[in-house]
Amino acid sequence: MYRNYLAFLLFSSLSATSLNAESIVDCRVITGGTTECNPYSRRLIKAKEVTYDVDKQKLIVTKTLPVPAKKPKMKVITVTDMIEKYIRVEAPLRYKGSHDIVIETKQREKVPVAQKVPAEEEKTEEVPEPVRLAEKARQKAEAERNRNQGFYVIVEGDTLSTIAAKYGMKTKELRALNQLEKDTKIRLGKKLLLPFPQDTVDAIATGAYQVQSDDTLISIARRFNLDPKAVAEFNAIKTTAIIRVGSVIQLPLPYRLKALEAKKKAEAAKRKLAKARKRKNAKLIRGFGKHRLRVTATAYTSHGSQTDRTPFLAAWNNHIRPGMKIIAVSRDLLYRYGLRNGSRVRIAGLPGTYRVRDKMNKRFKKRIDIYMGLNRRRALRWGRRSVILYW
Repeated sequence: MYRNYLAFLLFSSLSATSLNAESIVDCRVITGGTTECNPYSRRLIKAKEVTYDVDKQKLIVTKTLPVPAKKPKMKVITVTDMIEKYIRVEAPLRYKGSHDIVIETKQREKVPVAQKVPAEEEKTEEVPEPVRLAEKARQKAEAERNRNQGFYVIVEGDTLSTIAAKYGMKTKELRALNQLEKDTKIRLGKKLLLPFPQDTVDAIATGAYQVQSDDTLISIARRFNLDPKAVAEFNAIKTTAIIRVGSVIQLPLPYRLKALEAKKKAEAAKRKLAKARKRKNAKLIRGFGKHRLRVTATAYTSHGSQTDRTPFLAAWNNHIRPGMKIIAVSRDLLYRYGLRNGSRVRIAGLPGTYRVRDKMNKRFKKRIDIYMGLNRRRALRWGRRSVILYW
């Protein structure tokens, strides 16, 4: 019985294969010549129920998909067909030469890119000759005006009068050029319009000019209304010196000369006052006594770390207090140079007179100690100095 059943299955499968050899194949076994395929497997289309004999206790039923009423068909499309149908490849636009290039729009209309319009089809509006010449003259005048104008940035200490004087203008002209009222205040960083090229404005503002090509010392001097000799002398060079492109020439402008002269006068007055004070102090010190000696000067205060247990009691039982101008001297100044208790002395660099009220340790030579009261910071600031002592 088992062998008959197996033979029946083999015969049915062979007959089905032979009958459907030319029909639609399974989509999972597509070959090169296949044009259509069946999405359902063949074994699922023709479902069969297999059972054992009656004497067998096990029953097996194959579960299959329902047989479709109509076999769906799927068309097989190759990759080449897909590219040709769904992807449009356009020719590159670059390196096409000088001939016209034709592209396709969305409406598939061919439009020439470099198509030339005939001269007779060009619509040009004729402009009258006088109007064209007037417009050309206006543009030329505007370009010339823009080329001969520059902006100055206001810095600290500037006023309208000083700016106008720096550029050889009147304050009224500068105010009218920038449309400023008489009581208008200028601010730092604001720009003022000037009737000079921008490089000229910058050179006058800084007092220095960077040499350009074809520049000479004479041409630079004439450009800024200066004497070539004055420019050469101001820069410590000869009039016939060759200047290089990119080098900086200092300009002896009037406002710079005025500022330098004021600075020299201030420095001279300061030096004169310092000399007068020095002479006065030297005269007072020289007239104070007959002896002078260079000594090392330190400072001390009334603290236990710098004195003994009696910080306000000095040598010779002298009572001291903060604010007194007293010094302590080394013992060689007492025995060898003639200083005594209560001697009046002058110290170079310090105003007033000091009195000897204390003496120092025996190990010190040519030494004085200036009393600073309780101001320890002042004593530390003084440190150690070499001074001249007069008595």
